[in-house]
Amino acid sequence: MLALRDVTVIRGDRTILGPLNLAISQGERWVILGPNGAGKSTLLQMLATKIFPTTGQVSVLDREFGRIDLFELRTRIGICSSSIAEEIPGEEIVRDVVLTAAYAIYGRWNEGYDLWDESRAIALLTTFGVRELGSREYGTLSEGEKKRVQIARALMTDPELLLLDEPAAGLDVGGREDLLSRLTSFSSDPLAPATVLVTHHIEEIPVGTTHALILKSGTVAVSGPIEHVVTSDHVSAIFETPITVTCESGRYFARATL
Repeated sequence: MLALRDVTVIRGDRTILGPLNLAISQGERWVILGPNGAGKSTLLQMLATKIFPTTGQVSVLDREFGRIDLFELRTRIGICSSSIAEEIPGEEIVRDVVLTAAYAIYGRWNEGYDLWDESRAIALLTTFGVRELGSREYGTLSEGEKKRVQIARALMTDPELLLLDEPAAGLDVGGREDLLSRLTSFSSDPLAPATVLVTHHIEEIPVGTTHALILKSGTVAVSGPIEHVVTSDHVSAIFETPITVTCESGRYFARATL
């Protein structure tokens, strides 16, 4: 489904990502972890077809970069990130924030929507617990509410791949736990899209995540099934401090080893 072969991203005289090899199969749900500056966001931008590698081959949804119309491919990918969130007008009605994703625009104008569009937008707002906010202005929402609306928008076009860049960033504990619970419930649906989530924090990994990739200095430190990757030994080595990792009911937690 996704494949990166000998990929590098070079800016000036600095390699910010790679060499990197990665394969993600249908039905897998990945989390990407790593210290600040490890290359997590760069990798996610590449999977979102926003940047090209300097060297190597990239295939997304079994379509190889350079041999496919990227604009067509992007319609099959849902993205939730801070850069996209900044584009949403604060005065936009919440329902329209989700609806306008059908045209890949921000801010409703004169475009028309059919009953299917309206119904899907309402269903997604319901799934993420913000249906009652549909008539509110987006800018009046709390950070947690905005994050849930952003994810609903990312899913509006029924994508085959969902990319989430730190979806729980900036949320309080209640907002984080509510969002993770809804992501877990949504991803348990067999028809849900494949998911790649980037986070700094182990506690923000949703239950049901199947695989993990930890980056360090732009390269893969370790990757594979999550239970073999998110361990005390690996996390301690990569973050260069003694850390104890525990798993409880599918959730991972980290604390300094005393």
